[in-house]
Amino acid sequence: MLTTATAALLALSALVPTQDVPDAPPLRVEVASINGSGCPAGTAEVTTTDRTFSVSYQAFYAQAGGGANPVEFRRNCQLSLRVSLPDDYTYGLARTSYDGFAHIQDGATALNRVSFYFQGGPTTTAINRSFPGPFTDEWRTAYRPDPADVVYSPCGGTRNLNINAELRIDIGTADREKPNFVLTEASRGGLRAEFTTKHC
Repeated sequence: MLTTATAALLALSALVPTQDVPDAPPLRVEVASINGSGCPAGTAEVTTTDRTFSVSYQAFYAQAGGGANPVEFRRNCQLSLRVSLPDDYTYGLARTSYDGFAHIQDGATALNRVSFYFQGGPTTTAINRSFPGPFTDEWRTAYRPDPADVVYSPCGGTRNLNINAELRIDIGTADREKPNFVLTEASRGGLRAEFTTKHC
């Protein structure tokens, strides 16, 4: 369910120090941009604090079969966050989760893929969750690395955090007359994440 490029993560972690600082200062989190077929203008609301952020989506869904438009089998949303903190600190994602609901017929499969990377960084971390049919239920895709495995932004300068989320349906051998859909949770926030910081 969770896949990471371990060697690449180790290479990135070598660029930053490893000493944790429990009393690190708060971050300032701003939305640099948000766009994609799953989050047209005005359909996604981003809420931030000094340590967390969440995104509530109103139009982030994919569907196939049952007369659905063929282009709707895949939707994506690209979010870029500008995170500011003192120059002698760096930040990373301590935990991330996507929540939603899916209704998938026998023979079809839905996929939630989330990838994130720091602006100008060499590493992309990817999380994949698939839902083979028959499946009708709530779902969650979560990334909760051990503290030693958190990927931090390189020290020095401001590096945006880019998060790309995708919902996709492969109709496979399912009856094409029957609907399949996968969507993100809107009321509580489809995407929720928490930052961690440490001293450079």
